[in-house]
Amino acid sequence: MEKTSSIHVSDINIIRKKHMRLFIAGLILLALIVVTGSITNYNHIDGLVSVPAALQWLFANMYFSGSTLSRLPTVLRLLWETVLISIVSTTTAAFFAMLFAIVGSKRTSVNGFLMYFAKLFASISRNIPVVAWALILVLSFGTNAATGFLALFFGTFGFLVRAFIETIDETSGDTVEALKATGATYPQVISKAVIPESMPQMFSWVLFMIETNIRSATLVGLLTGTGIGYLFDLYYKQLNYEMVSLITLAIVVAVLAIEVVSNWIRREIL
Repeated sequence: MEKTSSIHVSDINIIRKKHMRLFIAGLILLALIVVTGSITNYNHIDGLVSVPAALQWLFANMYFSGSTLSRLPTVLRLLWETVLISIVSTTTAAFFAMLFAIVGSKRTSVNGFLMYFAKLFASISRNIPVVAWALILVLSFGTNAATGFLALFFGTFGFLVRAFIETIDETSGDTVEALKATGATYPQVISKAVIPESMPQMFSWVLFMIETNIRSATLVGLLTGTGIGYLFDLYYKQLNYEMVSLITLAIVVAVLAIEVVSNWIRREIL
């Protein structure tokens, strides 16, 4: 009876500690909100109060008439161009990311220097935002589709190298050791053990980046003057809210469609 009582008291103390930690975390979060608001001169209450007026303006202006729909083929053509650039840049980056991940993973690395070089190069690529890549590359390549492709490529490459390295590191080492014990060469170990086991998760990361890059490509298009982003920027500067609304709706539908397709593919391969 005493043992049961002591266990009950111990459970209560654990629950109290968890509640106290949550309370402290909530206070810290609240303090951060107040401090950041005071530093940036942002009034959170005024922001919340202005939401109804913003929504009212949105519904009053962000609509399109039948005459605007006549320009839908142009919107769809540039949207399709944006989707293709996103897919091509992601798949190309995935190929090179796989090579760097194989070199950078502890399980498959050739030597320490190449492993750390691969991780460093990917880290630099990953930590420069896609928008910054676009601004840098515009200076060299100008405003064209190649600039958008390269901006998405470098941003995707850095992310996928890290994701692929973690995927390879999580693979079972038993198969690798078994192949090495039979005298298999390094390329045979990679092709027969590492890649087949890692491929489903890698493919899932590639699908995720395609979804992400379709959104990013719209922003990159604003800077490079290509794709649906260029069209959005053009009509936004003209204050043509009907076209802006139509373009926004087309982007949302495209992203949702790609997400549905990629989720279906994930369920089939995982």
